Amino acid sequence: MRFEVTAPPHIRPRNSVTRVMGNVLIGLVPATFVYVWFFGVGLLLNIAVACAAGMAFEYLALRARGLDPARHAADLSVLVTAVLLAFCIPPLMPWWVTVTGMAFAVLFGKHLYGGLGHNPFNPAMVGYVVMLISFPGEMTHWVAPAGAEMGLERPGLGATLSVFLTGALPGTITWEAITAATPLDDLQTQLGLNRMVPEVMAGPLYGSMAGKGWEWVGNAIILGGAWLLWTRTIRWHIPVAFLAGILVPATVATLIAPGSHAGPFFHLFSGGTLLGAFFIATDPVSAATSPKGRLIFAAGIGLITWIIRTYGTYADGVAFAVLLMNMAVPAIDYYTVPRTYGHERRGH
Repeated sequence: MRFEVTAPPHIRPRNSVTRVMGNVLIGLVPATFVYVWFFGVGLLLNIAVACAAGMAFEYLALRARGLDPARHAADLSVLVTAVLLAFCIPPLMPWWVTVTGMAFAVLFGKHLYGGLGHNPFNPAMVGYVVMLISFPGEMTHWVAPAGAEMGLERPGLGATLSVFLTGALPGTITWEAITAATPLDDLQTQLGLNRMVPEVMAGPLYGSMAGKGWEWVGNAIILGGAWLLWTRTIRWHIPVAFLAGILVPATVATLIAPGSHAGPFFHLFSGGTLLGAFFIATDPVSAATSPKGRLIFAAGIGLITWIIRTYGTYADGVAFAVLLMNMAVPAIDYYTVPRTYGHERRGH
């Protein structure tokens, strides 16, 4: 009698890298539609060039490492990096700036350390920080949200394509006529001029809790985060700890000095808070391993983000906080991962 022999593993897990990354991309669909509605089609252009550049750099890196691109590039991880990076940058962005960010995200943030599963830093945040430091002017070209009565022009498809292809606006259009500060940047500037938070948030850029448009984008991100939790793509530890890390100090500071500190809802729906909590900090490779470690890791990101926003130079701080806590992951894992039965940790 002959028996069929197959190679292991014989029991395959329900989740795979491709399935996890696919769920992340699906979770970003609602936020994409809302973002385009309020801020224009620039996001779609950024996503397209980021995905194309990411796949190209992924192919080159895999070939240089002697790996099969057709096999290793099919896990969709580079597309997740590309879409997250596109969400973090202004919708009016020259294509070569996005390509530069993706080059550092894929080559330096991912393959320099051995590829997927070995990278200590979140690749999308590596690319974003490089863009923020190298192209500070381009990274300030945020457009005012639809519905904000600020006397600014809404850039059409022609102006968006002009900036995307050439880096310049067409005709007599000026940057001052179409761009505005983000709510975080505007609030930081106004507080530096000794204005009070309620006075600042009465302006046309702000809605009931945070910036107009950004509130709705945040709600769409929450919807996508709920999808990730429902499909068990992520666990609750990182989102909850991240949000607690930023909302608790924001609440305490507001209770102590409401005129000079923004409230917790403003921090929740501004900048990269929600995107970071559900889609960035939850990266399974660069995050801590154990449930307790994830709580410490994510709470640290939230706290550092609040500190940077409140006392630092940069208006936001999610990217820097993520990278700083990525560096702390080995120490967090050392002290929080349960030891193997029958073994003792070195140094104990």
